[in-house]
Amino acid sequence: MAIAQRAAPERAALTTGHTADRVRVLLDEGNTRWRTFAPSRPNQGSGRRRALWEAESENPMATVLGCADSRVPPEMLFDRGLGDLYTVRASGQVPDSSVAGSLVHGARELATPLLVVLGHSHCAAVGEAVDARRSGRVPEGHTGFLVEGILDAIEGVPDDEPGDFLDACVRANTVYVADQLRHEPGLRERVHSGELRIEPAHYSLKRSRVEWLGDLPENRPGPETGVPQQSPPNTP
Repeated sequence: MAIAQRAAPERAALTTGHTADRVRVLLDEGNTRWRTFAPSRPNQGSGRRRALWEAESENPMATVLGCADSRVPPEMLFDRGLGDLYTVRASGQVPDSSVAGSLVHGARELATPLLVVLGHSHCAAVGEAVDARRSGRVPEGHTGFLVEGILDAIEGVPDDEPGDFLDACVRANTVYVADQLRHEPGLRERVHSGELRIEPAHYSLKRSRVEWLGDLPENRPGPETGVPQQSPPNTP
C-alpha cells in the first residue's frame, strides 16, 4: 500500500506536459540544487520505478546531448531522476549518424520540447582538436573522426582569443553543434513549427554551474540560419 500511495503522484507526472520555457526553469532549479550541494534527487524511489514500469513507456521532459566525460552526467548536474531526461552522450557532442538518429527519436517519438547541447570546461575531445589545429596532424581512426568533427567548429576561433583558448573552443563547438542540429532532418521541422527548441549550454567543472550560451546575443540564431529566433525564457 505504501508503494502504491507514493507511486500515484509520480505516475501522474509521467503524463504532464511542459513547454521548453518551463523545462529550462526546472533544469535551472536542479542545477542550483546541485551546485549548492543540496540535491533533492527526485524521481529515484520505488514509486517512480513502479510508475515507469506500469506506464511501459517514457515521457522525458528534455533531450540532452552531452559529452561522454565521466565528470558530467546530466541527471546529476540538473538534479533529475529516472525518466526525466532522454540523454545521448558522445565525446565532444559530435553528432554522427547514431547520435543524430537518437536525437531525432527524442524529438519526434518522445516529443521533448527542449534539446540541450551540453558542453563542458576542460573537454579532452576539444583539447585534441586544438592540438590537431596547432600541429596540423589529425589522429588516425575513430579519434580522428571525432577531431575532424570538432575542427570545423573551432576553425573560426581566433588564435589570439583572450582568456582560456580551450574554453573558447569548447563554447564554439557547443554553439556550432546546436546550430547544425537545427538543420538536421527530423529536427528542423519541429524547430520551424515551434515544437522544439535547441539550446547550447556550458557546464563549468570548477563552478558546477550550467550557463545557457544562447542567452548571449552573439550566440542566438538569427534570420540567416533559416530557423525561428529562439529567445531565452522569462525565468522567475
